[in-house]
Amino acid sequence: MHTLTPPALVAALLLAGCASMAPPLEAPALPVASRYPATLATGAEGRIASGLAWPQAFGDPALRALIGQALANNRDLRVAALRVQEAHAAYGIQRADGLPTLAASAQGTRARTPGDLNLRGQPVTAGQFQVGLGVAAWELDFWGRVRSLQDAALSSYLATDAARHALALSLVTQVAQGWLTLRELDERLRLAQAAIASRQESLRIFTRRVEVGSASRLELAQVRTLASQAQALGAQLQQQREAQIQMLTQLVGAPLDLPTTPATLDDAAVVLPLAAGLPSDLLTQRPDLLAAEQRLRAANANIGAARAAFFPRIALTGNLGTASAELGGLFDGGSGAWSFGPSITLPLFDAGRRQASLDIAELRRDIAVADYEKTIQAAFREVADALSAQQWLDAQLRIQQETLDAQSERARLARLRYDAGATAFLEVLDAQRDLLAAEQQLVQTRRALLAARTALYAALGGGAQHLPATAATTPPTSP
Repeated sequence: MHTLTPPALVAALLLAGCASMAPPLEAPALPVASRYPATLATGAEGRIASGLAWPQAFGDPALRALIGQALANNRDLRVAALRVQEAHAAYGIQRADGLPTLAASAQGTRARTPGDLNLRGQPVTAGQFQVGLGVAAWELDFWGRVRSLQDAALSSYLATDAARHALALSLVTQVAQGWLTLRELDERLRLAQAAIASRQESLRIFTRRVEVGSASRLELAQVRTLASQAQALGAQLQQQREAQIQMLTQLVGAPLDLPTTPATLDDAAVVLPLAAGLPSDLLTQRPDLLAAEQRLRAANANIGAARAAFFPRIALTGNLGTASAELGGLFDGGSGAWSFGPSITLPLFDAGRRQASLDIAELRRDIAVADYEKTIQAAFREVADALSAQQWLDAQLRIQQETLDAQSERARLARLRYDAGATAFLEVLDAQRDLLAAEQQLVQTRRALLAARTALYAALGGGAQHLPATAATTPPTSP
């Protein structure tokens, strides 16, 4: 058997050692403060969000079931998973370009040439048969062009996978937020229905009093107004609850299996206080930052490919096999055949195409740097906002609980004063209206506090590495 010539073997050995012409990638300086504002409680004693998987973060079994359904059925997440596999396949194609493509070939021809077209003056019938293995246009990557394209494809694949993790974490957060809103509406509806029942009973009593002359029609109108306001609030909350159920159904991607008895807000439904750590920790914890970093790496690698285009492109084409004029003689002694054809290509004039390609690659790298810095700034703000919301909503909750206690006492005393004839019913009307508003506000603030805890969990990267992986998402190794 014949082998390829020594220069080709040397080139094959050099292929593994070729270096990319991409510039060194220097991480930009952190475009935010090194610590979160001193006015915010960062929960130094809390748990680390990155190591806390979502089943540990959310204690409500019904909420965990919904999140599990959403991760399995949400169509946006399914599309993201398919895009990861698409990027994986694209990397496989680019990786294959660095290796020679071997192809087996077999061909045969028979031809008759008339006598007046050859020197012998007699018709000639001849044949040619050939079988062999060939390498077609295998580029020797002396300047790292192919290697740079492989690196760019790998980084794009990793960025796509990180973006899928970011979407999954966002989905977990949206389901948790939607569940909390539904629980808020259930609790507010329960309070409204209790108020409706109470005011309907008051309406019945005052209707009877008017009939016997112990109450005025003005007081009856005031009681009827109070009952109508509670009924209107109940209808409004029912409409919001139905819309919230539909939103959750779309997120989950399947019909909801809600408890038959509406549940109330439970502080244990959401993760306990978390440790915010330092802004620099976000670089390794948040999947959207990891995706932005990989996009920056891909843009930087493309600069190497654009630079390599200024140098000669060397390719090898070869074939090894047997050939014979007769089919039966293909494998006879002396029928061996081979061909070896290196080629070198260097455009001498391209009207500035290669320079423009390099300029575009460098500009896209600069855009990726700005996008990376912007993503870091957004992450810093999200954490700071969640910390601030958690801190001040906790203070608001304590104040509103005190307000509710005071309103409850006010409503009780106003009723006693009215029954004793010391005040008009208008005072009772105002007290009960304010009491219902205080009850509703307290529930809304409790939901907002739990939502802030959920937002902080997501802003800190919320155990994104514990999210389920899709097929073909194991990072491949470069050749």
